Formats: sequence, C-alpha cells, structure tokens
Amino acid sequence: MNWSWEFVAEITPDLLKGLVVTVKITLISSVVALSVGLFFAIAKMSSVDAVRRSAVLVTETIRRTPLLVQLYFLFYVLPDIGIVLSPMVAGIIGLGFHYATYVSEVYRAGIINVPAGQWEAARACNLTKRQTWREIVLPQAIPPMIPPLGNYVIAMFKETPILSAITVLDLMGEALAKANFSYRYLEPITLVAIGFLFVSLCSAALVRLLENHLKLRAA
Repeated sequence: MNWSWEFVAEITPDLLKGLVVTVKITLISSVVALSVGLFFAIAKMSSVDAVRRSAVLVTETIRRTPLLVQLYFLFYVLPDIGIVLSPMVAGIIGLGFHYATYVSEVYRAGIINVPAGQWEAARACNLTKRQTWREIVLPQAIPPMIPPLGNYVIAMFKETPILSAITVLDLMGEALAKANFSYRYLEPITLVAIGFLFVSLCSAALVRLLENHLKLRAA
C-alpha cells in the first residue's frame, strides 16, 4: 500500500482531536489513581485488621484481573443493574482504579522508608494521626515517589488505546474509525505510533528533569 500525504492531511485534524482526548483522559485518570492509591496505601497499613484485609483483597482483585475485562464490566455489565456510564467516564474509572493498585505500592514503600524516629517525634509532640500524616510523614515520603509515579502516568498514557474497545474516540479510536471507513490502515496507525512516541518521550524527559531537580534539592 502506497503512503498518501493527501490522506494524512485529511485525517490529521481528527487524530489531533483524539490526541487531546487521550491526554485529557490520562490526566484525569492520573488524579484518580494518585488519590485512590493513597487511600489504598493507608488502608493497607491500617492497624484495624478488617480494614487492612479488605484493602488487600480489593487491590489484589483489581491487579490480578485484566484491565480490558474491568472496562467491559464497567461499560457493558453495569447497565444491566441500572448503572450507565459514558465511555469516557468508564475509561477514566477503569484506568484510574487499575493503576491505583500499583500506585498504592509506591506510596506504601515511600511511607515505610520514613524513619521511625519521625513517628516517635510526632507522638512526643502530641500530634494527632491526621497531623502526623499531613505534616510529618507525607512531606518526607512523597518526593522520592515522584519518579516512579511519573513512570506510571506515562504507562497509563500508553495504555489508553485499549479504551477504543469501549468506543472511546481517543487517538486510537479516531484512527480506527478512519481506517475502518477508508480501509487504509498504514497512515492512521503510523500517525498513532508517532503521536504516542512523541508524547511519551516528552513526558519521560519531564520526569527525568523533575527527578534531577529533586536530587539537587536533596543534596
């Protein structure tokens, strides 16, 4: 099949719209993953046995099942019980909660690495648990987490093509729509690969810059 620059010019505007949707979904899903992941991490470290076991059960269930199955459940199964989600909402929830299980381990490792003396100092100062977490633990635990968290955000971005399975018109969804209509796959899929490569490389460079900045501040 010959490459057609005319076809490239025709489909590029729609693919750029799809790329914007992909980035938007990634950013919102990242907020969900970071927030829910922190909740999971704290719950898995709870002194209450029921809370800890429940958190482990939920995270392991999500982590040990394929993301595609989870997306199908959210989009196709939940309507059977009266819960109807739009493709984008289902995609954001699916991606966010799936990656929250991995993010929770990053949080947990960072929290565990906070010296025990900091916890003892907080108790000596009569700080409440909330104050200890907010003012002592998290400010020390979060900076070392930034690089792995950034890598998970990039991984989430690269995972978004799977959302086309639930009719999300992101970058991959737009490309497949154009390809299926024209029966030309060379240009759309190639442009998708270039788009993902470009954004991923830029994001990885930003993560490295942030990591180097944090190292310089710590030095």
